[in-house]
Amino acid sequence: MAKNRSNEQSGPRQRQLRVAELIRRKLSEILLRGEIHDPDLNRLNLTVGEVRVSPDLRIATVYVVPLGGKGEDEMNAILRRNKGEIRHQVVHGLKLKFAPELRFRFDDTFDRMDETRRLFENEDVRRDLDE
Repeated sequence: MAKNRSNEQSGPRQRQLRVAELIRRKLSEILLRGEIHDPDLNRLNLTVGEVRVSPDLRIATVYVVPLGGKGEDEMNAILRRNKGEIRHQVVHGLKLKFAPELRFRFDDTFDRMDETRRLFENEDVRRDLDE
């Protein structure tokens, strides 16, 4: 008898992780090579930090950040405008039953890491950790 799995408790399945990584690599290659026919997109230097795929593999949330971390609104507008062509290029060559919908989000991981470092450098926080 199969157990009911709650994604909140057990995390993503192995297939989700594998598909997410395939999409991340493929998207990174496409952006690096400038394979999308939009000069605005090709002039952006984007880092694809992570991709998370829904349990049914139909939605892929792509976390991206522009070089320098600035220009989030422009990046979102350009990616939204080219979403269809990007999706087509990403799934080309991947053996998936469905082409997942791509949802682009700003990756604030680096900002959160900087804030965490700043907190650890605070004397009050260091004193609390040492006690």
